[in-house]
Amino acid sequence: MKISGVDIRPGNIIEYEGGIWRAVKIQHTQPGKGGAYMQVEMKNLIDGRKTNVRFRSAETVERVRLDTKDFQFLFAEGDDLTFMDKESYEQITLPRDLLGDAAAFLQDGMDVVMELHEEKPISVQLPDTIEATIVEADAVVKGQTASSSYKPAILDNGVRVMVPPHIASGVRIVVDVYEQTYVRRAD
Repeated sequence: MKISGVDIRPGNIIEYEGGIWRAVKIQHTQPGKGGAYMQVEMKNLIDGRKTNVRFRSAETVERVRLDTKDFQFLFAEGDDLTFMDKESYEQITLPRDLLGDAAAFLQDGMDVVMELHEEKPISVQLPDTIEATIVEADAVVKGQTASSSYKPAILDNGVRVMVPPHIASGVRIVVDVYEQTYVRRAD
């Protein structure tokens, strides 16, 4: 499906110069003279390269539709992650860097959605939020009562997030996987 260069959105998968790319960040720019363009930061889904490209509104790119399949995360071994197809029970091993920062949030038995292009795994989508336990949280500084004052905390998976002052060590919280931010206290 062809789309205009200015219609690209973060998360779109596009075909560009023979490769399959995911749009990571976009910035629409309208210079004082000349036409508007979309500055797109893209990551190659095959080899992990990143690039910045300017697309003008007259340019079109091919938007790629990926097949999705339900998988379950089984275990990590070194830098390899093993997943199981929930229909056929076949196992597949992928490199950790395919998931990027989100890999730290994988939990045994977690259901994920794998995106495939021509039967080859290209990316793994985790749930948007997960529950995690805080193992270490800084003490609240006395007099720091502003509602916007968050403090650093470390989760049981080693990820560092900013949490509100009332959250202490040992508390289970809900975390946004892709933003790596505190959402709310877990029920």
